[in-house]
Amino acid sequence: MSVNLPDNAKREALLEKANALPRSPGVYLMKDKADRVIYVGKSRSLKNRVSQYFQLGEKNAKTARMVSRVASFEYILTDTEIEALTLENSLIKQYAPKYNIRLKDAKSYPYIKVTMGEDYPRLVMTRRRSQDKARYFGPYSGTATVFSVITTLQKTLGLPSCKRSFPRDIGRDRPCLYYQMGQCAGLCTGEISREEHGRMIRCALDILRGSDKAARRELEEQMFRAAEEERFEAAARLRDSIAALDRLHERQKVVAAPDADQDVIALWQDEAYSCLSVFYVRSGRVTDHEEFLFAAEQIADESGIVSFLCDLYRQREYIPREILVGFSLETEELALLGEYISGLAGRKVALHTPERGDKHKLVVMVEANAADYVREYRRRAERDDATLIKLASMLALEVIPDRIEAYDISNLGSEHITAGMVVWANGGFRRRDYRTFTIRGNEGPDDYAAMREALSRRLAHLGEGSFGEMPDLILLDGGRGHVSTVRHLLEELGLDIPVFGMVKDSFHKTRAICDEHDEISIAREQAVFSFVYRIQEEVHRYTVSRMQGAKRKTLTTSTLEQIPGIGPAKAKRLLAHFGSIRAIREASPEVLAACPGVSRRDADAFAAFFSAGEEE
Repeated sequence: MSVNLPDNAKREALLEKANALPRSPGVYLMKDKADRVIYVGKSRSLKNRVSQYFQLGEKNAKTARMVSRVASFEYILTDTEIEALTLENSLIKQYAPKYNIRLKDAKSYPYIKVTMGEDYPRLVMTRRRSQDKARYFGPYSGTATVFSVITTLQKTLGLPSCKRSFPRDIGRDRPCLYYQMGQCAGLCTGEISREEHGRMIRCALDILRGSDKAARRELEEQMFRAAEEERFEAAARLRDSIAALDRLHERQKVVAAPDADQDVIALWQDEAYSCLSVFYVRSGRVTDHEEFLFAAEQIADESGIVSFLCDLYRQREYIPREILVGFSLETEELALLGEYISGLAGRKVALHTPERGDKHKLVVMVEANAADYVREYRRRAERDDATLIKLASMLALEVIPDRIEAYDISNLGSEHITAGMVVWANGGFRRRDYRTFTIRGNEGPDDYAAMREALSRRLAHLGEGSFGEMPDLILLDGGRGHVSTVRHLLEELGLDIPVFGMVKDSFHKTRAICDEHDEISIAREQAVFSFVYRIQEEVHRYTVSRMQGAKRKTLTTSTLEQIPGIGPAKAKRLLAHFGSIRAIREASPEVLAACPGVSRRDADAFAAFFSAGEEE
């Protein structure tokens, strides 16, 4: 149920309604005067929790700011606190409230995938977890960490890092440079059996799980066995793998006992920022860490932190048996969090708040890391603020821009005309707001018409979610003609948004900023020049990559359309099903015929087409 209230009696009426709530577990949704959900919370006693917001007691600045925006609220009763916690997480994802701390979209997190369903499993990076036979590890804090781990495992265990397909490519070509350098065991040579490769993959799985001792023990057993069987080259490779594994341990920071397997979480906050730092400790070593920075308006209270951690662990492949929490939580909240995470892990997970000893020193170290992260972020933000102030002054803007949108057009003649949009907001590029516009209403390579179409389609979405935010400044990769075109469009739409062009020199590098009439030199303002250069390079890179992707897709589809009986619709269906032309070429006629919409006659046509191509 909900209640909507006039502003003149807001607090008293809200307090009266809150006092009428039951003392039962549930979730509450705070709404502003536009009926937007701005905060979601849960409580074991709705009456006690919700009424606190509207009482005249002292509140911290973030909570007071949120309460001042509340015009109405809704609530949903649940049977248990666990149900309330689960529902709260779901509603936070659904509404993305302004004042809630929340985890970024899980789809953007990278995983390490071990392709166990293949004859010769590989280690690859992926952002998508599928219901297949593969094993997934993560999510990791970033792709740099993932590739670093994969590369280290490949070099340590001699696993192939090339794009060759096994067993098809065994013995087909000469070994690559990595084999000559001793960084690959040479699966392509045929000297490595499937069983030996499988043992190395099992070692990689042990290391990814944090069982380094098990991996080392397995490698030693293989080395001694190879030596006894007088397979001295294999024994030497295993000896080198053990040495590389030992060197890897030496490089990792030791923070706990060798058998320690735990996550360490700490929180640092002030009136402006909150930062949650998580260290993942496996076999006593820090294998990865993440920092989650929350903006000034986001409320990082006990309830919000518990909800955030539940969301974090719901996405993790592996949960250790012990989690150290370096900030105070009420006993009930700590027990609720432990119960929820234990349910995710399928076994007991112990949560502690250590107050002394080595574990306490560990959480203090992680808290110091969070504080240092905030200091570095604030330093960068202050530097960026100074740059934005100078940019606003040079362009005579009325406000300092918080959200800047940049646009570029890329094409190949009159085909594949693509407009790219990138967004800079709150101190960095906001990639989730990037957009691509495929220009279809443009019969020729007319950049002005393409830019107008892209902006008109983008501005039609103002007010719709995060993509609906009004930009404070629009930058175009182009000159005065582009600026004039877009300004006329804005006048037609009744919008007042500053628009400027980013002019390039004869070497295709940033030179100046322009309006409809004049150029504004930025060459002597190094900070402003670097800032605009970064934006111009990013929008150009993004747009060209999207255009090239569209080109490759079209060329791939047109290749398949050369096969008798295969039209555009069937070609797209096949590509969606198999993923690439290589997979289609390698599939047997029986597998091809099993694809929806493909007949046995089509499958035979594919086989004949690719067979003829190989002969040529």
